Amino acid sequence: MTTTLDERRPITTAVVREQGGDFLIEPASIGAPGPREVLVRVVATGVCHTDMIIRDQYYPSPLPAVLGHEGSGVVEAVGAGVRSVAPGDHVVMTFMSCGYCGQCDQGHPAHCENFFGLNFGGGRGDGSTATCDAHGDVLHDHFFGQSSFGSFAVAHERNVVKVSHEAPLELLGPLGCGIMTGAGAVLNALKVEAGSSFAAFGSGAVGLSAVMAARVAGATTIIAVDVTPSRLALAKELGATHVVNSREVDVVATIKQITGGGVHYTLESSGRPEVLRQAIDALAIRGSCGIVGAPRLGTEASFDVNDVMVPGKRIIGIVEGDSVPQVFIPRLVDLYLQGRFPFDKLVGFYDFAQINEAIADSESGKTIKPILRF
Repeated sequence: MTTTLDERRPITTAVVREQGGDFLIEPASIGAPGPREVLVRVVATGVCHTDMIIRDQYYPSPLPAVLGHEGSGVVEAVGAGVRSVAPGDHVVMTFMSCGYCGQCDQGHPAHCENFFGLNFGGGRGDGSTATCDAHGDVLHDHFFGQSSFGSFAVAHERNVVKVSHEAPLELLGPLGCGIMTGAGAVLNALKVEAGSSFAAFGSGAVGLSAVMAARVAGATTIIAVDVTPSRLALAKELGATHVVNSREVDVVATIKQITGGGVHYTLESSGRPEVLRQAIDALAIRGSCGIVGAPRLGTEASFDVNDVMVPGKRIIGIVEGDSVPQVFIPRLVDLYLQGRFPFDKLVGFYDFAQINEAIADSESGKTIKPILRF
C-alpha cells in the first residue's frame, strides 16, 4: 500500500534507531488510511515495558521504528469500509489481531494465531508501512497495529475502540495494553470469584490494575507483593487487604499464613522466573497462576512437578488480559467514571519531548505509568 507525496501528512515522531538507543524526536510523514484503516490524531500515549523490550531487542522486531502502543486520540479520517468509528470520535488504540483465525473466531483475539507478526512485524500484515522519515526512508511502524509515539497514527478498524466523550481522553491510552492486561487477567482469564483470595506478584501498572480488578470482582483477600514500599502503600489504597515486601520476608510462607494454606489465584507480572516459582508455590489446592510478565525470548522457569500435579494447580499464559477490547475497554471506562477503578492514581504525565525522561522514570520505578501528551 503506497501513497503519493501530496497525500502524506507531516508528523512528529519518537524513533528508536539502534538497540538500546534513546528515542529521537524527529519530523516524519505518514500516509493516508487505506481500506478499513483509521487515521488518529494522537492526544496522548502511555509508556509500557514492552516498548523498552523492543528498544532493547528482547524480541526480534525491526529497527528503526516508531513504537508506542497505548495511544488515545481523535479520529481524523477513515478509509473505505470503516463502519465502527467516524471522524471526531474519541478512541483508544489497542493490539492488532487478524479476525479470521480460529482464536479470533472463538472470541480470543489476544491469542490470535498471527499476533506476533501483526504486532511486532514492523508494518502491516502485508509488510507495507505508513511512515517515512524526513529523508523519505521507511520507518517501521504499526507496532501493535498503531505506533502511537507519533502525533498521528494509522491503525486498523479492528484495533481502535470508541470511548465516551465524558472520560478524559488523555488518560485513557493505557487501557489499550497495560491496564487492560492486569484487569483482564483477573476478570477475563482467571475469572477471580467473589469471596476468593488473590495475590499480585509485582505492583507496577499491571499488578496494581489487577489489584483494583480483584476488588471489583469481590475478592475478599487481596495481597500485593513488591519490593518498593511506596507501591505497596498505593496497593493498600487501591484495595489490597495485605501487602508483602519480598525483600523482608519469605513470600510463600507469609501468603500461606495469611490465607490459611494458599491463595486461590496469583498473577505474575515481573517477568522474573524466580518470582513465577513463588507465585506457583503460594497457590492453594486447585489454585491458578496467571503469567503476564514478559522476559527475554527463550527464558525458562522451573517448578516442582508434583506440587503442581497432585494439588491440581493450573499455570496459565495470558496476553492482553484475554480481552475483546471493543467490549472490555468501555467497561473499564465505565468503572473509572463510577469511581470503582481509579487507575488515574498510577499515572504521571510528561510532554512528548520528555519521552526518554518518562522511560527512565518508568524503569527506575519513580513513575508507575507514564503518559506522554502532545
